[in-house]
Amino acid sequence: MDGFAVLLIAAAAGWGAAAGASLPRAAYRFSAPAGEAWRDRCPGGHPVRGWLGRARCAECGGRDHGTGAALPALVTAVLCAALAAATGPRPELGVWLLVTPVGVLLAVVDMRVRRLPDPLTLPLAAGVLALLGAAALAPGHAGDWRTALLGALALGAGYFLLFVASPGGMGFGDVKLALGAGAVLGWYGWWAVLLGTFAAFGCGAVYGGALVVARKAGRKTAIPFGPFLLAGAYAGLLLGAAG
Repeated sequence: MDGFAVLLIAAAAGWGAAAGASLPRAAYRFSAPAGEAWRDRCPGGHPVRGWLGRARCAECGGRDHGTGAALPALVTAVLCAALAAATGPRPELGVWLLVTPVGVLLAVVDMRVRRLPDPLTLPLAAGVLALLGAAALAPGHAGDWRTALLGALALGAGYFLLFVASPGGMGFGDVKLALGAGAVLGWYGWWAVLLGTFAAFGCGAVYGGALVVARKAGRKTAIPFGPFLLAGAYAGLLLGAAG
């Protein structure tokens, strides 16, 4: 690995750490149960302003009402560094670095309240396609925008059929998130779409099975699928970029 590659990975990790550290307040505010408005007050009833930064309330004596910044910063930094190592200095790397913090935020919110907010999922899908369209015009890219668009439509349609067949097992938020995931995976081709899809359901099955074995859930217990959809997308993306 040459010096430029090391610098690229370090810069990506630094970006990921900074972006991840800014997520706790947004995660707290978006972590409202389905049907409720986004949180605008701390548990003590004090106003929460802004969307970026720690979820601390000065009026509560600096108490942190959300997750600390260390874990999301670490996870985002590791993901960004891995993507930089796999993608290299290609134009699509900028797209991956921008969408990764959003994916981490979505995973946190879904794990907390089983909700994938529309203000994140729908702009993510549109933003990914727009940014990849710009990347496709730059020299040195390694993907195809048309396949990214078709991948978004195909994966979204597949998840929609699953939602219609089993509304209790698949939320409509997963359908919207699948549009963005399909675009990311489709950039590297249909094999990446299939790989990411199988990885998502495989991770979800392992997690659900582990809960059943640990007697923390039954066979029909619904689990948040968004984090596994995202994990599968990252797996397919890493392999697609490296290939």
